[in-house]
Amino acid sequence: MRYISTRGNSEPMSFAGAVMEGMVSSGGLFVPEKVPQVDFSKLAGRSYREIAIAVLTPFMGGFDGGEIAACVNEAYTPESFDIPEAVKTVPIGGNRYILELWHGPTAAFKDVALQIMPRFMRFSKVKCKDDSRTLILVATSGDTGKAALEGFKNREGISIAVFYPHGGVSEIQRLQMATTDGNNTHVFAARGNFDDCQSGVKALFGNSGLRDKAALCGVKFSSANSINWGRLCPQIVYYVKSYLDLVSTNVISYGDKIDFCVPTGNFGNILAGYYAKEMGLPIRRLICASNKNNVLTDFFKSGKYNKNRKFHKTMSPSMDILISSNLERFLFEMSGRDAGKVTKWYESLAKDGNFSVDKEVMEKTSGLIEARWVDEEESLKTIGRVYHESKYVMDTHTAVAASAAGGVNRDNDVPVIIASTASPYKFAPDVLTGLGIKLGGDEFESIKALSSSGAGSIHRAVDGLTEKKVLHDKVIDIGEMRETVEQLL
Repeated sequence: MRYISTRGNSEPMSFAGAVMEGMVSSGGLFVPEKVPQVDFSKLAGRSYREIAIAVLTPFMGGFDGGEIAACVNEAYTPESFDIPEAVKTVPIGGNRYILELWHGPTAAFKDVALQIMPRFMRFSKVKCKDDSRTLILVATSGDTGKAALEGFKNREGISIAVFYPHGGVSEIQRLQMATTDGNNTHVFAARGNFDDCQSGVKALFGNSGLRDKAALCGVKFSSANSINWGRLCPQIVYYVKSYLDLVSTNVISYGDKIDFCVPTGNFGNILAGYYAKEMGLPIRRLICASNKNNVLTDFFKSGKYNKNRKFHKTMSPSMDILISSNLERFLFEMSGRDAGKVTKWYESLAKDGNFSVDKEVMEKTSGLIEARWVDEEESLKTIGRVYHESKYVMDTHTAVAASAAGGVNRDNDVPVIIASTASPYKFAPDVLTGLGIKLGGDEFESIKALSSSGAGSIHRAVDGLTEKKVLHDKVIDIGEMRETVEQLL
């Protein structure tokens, strides 16, 4: 399996090469040269690790079976995940199910990919004969940063620098990043929003002078954001696992189609669902759920992507995004893999802040993606309603998807699996508000209150967080990102 650029501006890469490069330095993202087909029916009843090996193997050309198994078996352990199967599918009534993806070390769905990605990179460095030091550059809207720090800390030959929007993440998310230990971790709050951080990181990748300076220092850049295919492809696995969970519990027979509803910001998680469908998983439709930053909802309804709009800070900060990077991969597929069209669209986005796709692309997306956005009030009502109906407590991002799943025109005889984002403990004050519990004080008092409301044990990622020493407290301007990286070199 080789990897090509969405803009046709790179030579085909091996899996190892695509992981090490992260993204195409001149713009564009790596995608598989072809989407492999897998008979998932043969995996019914198998463990998460077994399913992961079966799903990942066709993507990982150049890796042998032992290396792939080592990556999987080292990532999905009892030490990293607090349930045996890493993820869990939970019924909440009305033919709706929550795919719990927050059982990893940082209480966010990003852990599922970011526990295995450092293993990919370890082998990839050897295969690429790369003895330089790798500097992972990460932009985060809250959860990716800590998950990446946890995955890559103390890794030999690798350092990681995370940039998050100053004042744009929850206090729990900030403290998770700020208290990260490790001899190779660097965290910076940047004055701006997530899109500013993400654009800044992309600019660092595209700066040939900076890359040359890094090379003189024996350093190469890579990414742990979902722009890196090595971060995105492990997410395909849990779509397969959750579908097969419904088969194993006799909710459906293999071949019956279901829907997935995904809280969406950067379009990476829902894109993994799309690739699962293309590989052969019987998915009928993907529901793209957005918060008030509803650029994707507008796009899927109109065919025009326009980032020139007000940016909203919401109680679901991981979705506070106006430039959804992975949409580029999806449009590459929807356009018949026309790199020329994709290049034209994204040149327009860079120049004018918007682009419009053609009628043919819209026709292809219309039967596959249904988009809906949900405001704060509706999300809070959903948290309370689901708890009243099923005693299930969900976080604010998952509530956006749960609300969207109930608001689209869907056949209730078709199961819908709602992909969760994080443990409710990461956003305890707003979750308590949704539950109708009024409480003064800070987030940590809210965590204690939430633990007695039916949310289960306090997640280890937030338990005792206030007792940890803050190790990273630097605040920079967006324009200082290059200088900051140069100092790290």
